[in-house]
Amino acid sequence: MAFWLDGRRYRHYSSGRREPDLATLVRIAEALGTTPNWLLGVTASGLTDPELAELIARFSNASNGMTKQELEMCVIQAEAVVAANRKPRPEN
Repeated sequence: MAFWLDGRRYRHYSSGRREPDLATLVRIAEALGTTPNWLLGVTASGLTDPELAELIARFSNASNGMTKQELEMCVIQAEAVVAANRKPRPEN
């Protein structure tokens, strides 16, 4: 989806002089392949660790650009990591 934002509006938004309305914010997020919440810095509810919240947001945003098959592969890999970390590790 093509989205055009003229230079003057972009400068106003990026400098903080103005803020886009909700409809424009949604269109900007769609063009960037992310969510309005991510653009606004809203983190997942219930998370107290900001670094963890940021990693989850990054993973979620990356998944927006994946095919169903790619996303399924990532989920399988993530589940394998969790399963491997639950197994007792031999001590050296």
